Amino acid sequence: MLKRLQDTFEAQAFGVCTRMGEKLGISSSSIRMYFIYASFLTFGSPVLIYLALAFIMNMRKHLRRRNNAVWYY
Repeated sequence: MLKRLQDTFEAQAFGVCTRMGEKLGISSSSIRMYFIYASFLTFGSPVLIYLALAFIMNMRKHLRRRNNAVWYY
């Protein structure tokens, strides 16, 4: 039940921490903890970085879909 809730939240929260963890070889829970600590210490500025990374990941996903769709016609 808890795992399913975590998976659902990660899918809805853009998956930025998960993607960074996969790229860097670090567990996503550690990245989330550091993100939370950094947000408290710097009064929320990492939230802007998180949203920027989410936007970039979303745009790359859409561009990949559009580029792949050309070959299907």
